[in-house]
Amino acid sequence: MDIGFIGLGIMGKPMAKNLIKAGYSLVVYDIVSKSVEELVADGAVAATSNAEVASRCKIIITMLPNSPHVESAVAGPKGILEGLQKDSIIVDMSSIDPTVSIALSKKVEAAGSALLDAPVSGGEPKAIDGTLAIMVGGRQEAFDAVKDLLAKMGSSVMRVGDIGSGNIAKLSNQIMVAANIAGMSEALTLAAKAGVNAEVVFQAVRKGLAGSTVLEAKAPMVLEGDYKPGFRIELHIKDLANVLAAAKTYEAPVPLSEIIIEMMKTLQAQGHGADDHGGLIQYYEQQAGTVVRK
Repeated sequence: MDIGFIGLGIMGKPMAKNLIKAGYSLVVYDIVSKSVEELVADGAVAATSNAEVASRCKIIITMLPNSPHVESAVAGPKGILEGLQKDSIIVDMSSIDPTVSIALSKKVEAAGSALLDAPVSGGEPKAIDGTLAIMVGGRQEAFDAVKDLLAKMGSSVMRVGDIGSGNIAKLSNQIMVAANIAGMSEALTLAAKAGVNAEVVFQAVRKGLAGSTVLEAKAPMVLEGDYKPGFRIELHIKDLANVLAAAKTYEAPVPLSEIIIEMMKTLQAQGHGADDHGGLIQYYEQQAGTVVRK
């Protein structure tokens, strides 16, 4: 069976390549022809539109930047719905507003097919090595049909609940990651201002309760002043904006997210939007008039 893959960006391209390596036949589409050509060189077949992908494949994966892009790819002109075969499964692996996933699911179900929202966590490195965490919302039978496929792109594949719950889980993840980075930045800046070696503080706390995957990944980068992106500040702003939208819909308090997104927006306005989100510490450094280094 051919698998459709729409969206061959920083995340989508290595994810699609992992499916090819696993032996799947892919039909791919992206508005960037160079990305399509690269996948074709690896053995994929090119399509000329989202609708063509859907007309040739009953399982279609989308990996796109944000809600409007997914809405367009699914329900826009030459979109998936125009070519969708009955009993198909669309797996949207983009990180978007969960209310959009719910609305699109109704349209897909009306066409006799199913939509899963299946956003990922782990950034480009884990997309490349196939160890993403994949959080899925949607019907159990649709999830069961694609679980093995998803496992070729991730080391953790979990159905969280009904449609939209995958993106709720992803947004929850992004809240916790942002809060971890902000807490680390605040703590190491305090240490630097107090004249205490920030690297020594990191080593002192990393094996205690404050230790975390985020701390292990981001503290060494901060201590080197290395903000080469694994996950860009501008993308975390996008995710936190979706957090705020979902929080408004569900009437949930998100005061930390509200504060951190403003810090990130300040850095973006200064030209740091493409920095790794660990570069949030630059906001604290500016406020403190110091630089945190080992």
